[in-house]
Amino acid sequence: MKNLNLTFSRFESLHKQGYTLDMVYLLTQIEEGVDIKCLCEESTKLGALFQGIFRKGLITDGCKLTLSGKALLEFLRTDDCDTKLVVKAKLKESDFDLWWKAYPGTDTFIHKGKTFQGTRSLRTKKDDCKLKLKKILDEGEYTVQELVAALEYEVLQKKENSVKAGENKLKYMQNSLTYLNQRTFEPFIELIREGHKITETPQITGGTDI
Repeated sequence: MKNLNLTFSRFESLHKQGYTLDMVYLLTQIEEGVDIKCLCEESTKLGALFQGIFRKGLITDGCKLTLSGKALLEFLRTDDCDTKLVVKAKLKESDFDLWWKAYPGTDTFIHKGKTFQGTRSLRTKKDDCKLKLKKILDEGEYTVQELVAALEYEVLQKKENSVKAGENKLKYMQNSLTYLNQRTFEPFIELIREGHKITETPQITGGTDI
């Protein structure tokens, strides 16, 4: 495992956190782009090791290093003897609350003076959503600000389309857990990163003189 500064104290830190050198080796291979998942499927022992680094949050479903996985390798590469292995950070309550409050509570809403009646609760299984959001953030691909922006983009789009069509489009919004599980936010984040914006169109009131 090249470029790793593996002293005894760092080995001890790994052991205390439940990490092994086998896990570290797999992480370095994943970092270099090796298809570890395919190789591990051919061996029961390697398969168990692969599942171990996944359960510990060191890699994503797509077999990429998470922020925790990257931090572990960085810890083993630094020359600073005082550097400590940082345990996987907890999701900040403020981050989750920011996203949770942005998610519509129900599919009933008022937009531009028009009331659209719904029948469903959209915020569901709060604790499960919190775990899923933490997992998504730990992948390191998106920030909570981008996730909130993507959510606000989709919700406003549905409300604007509801006014135009005269039909409640928010009724097609997924519940919060399904939304996270199916990663519905991804195309909206891509649009935002490309510079797309959705703004509320002005409300036209009154008549026009002829």
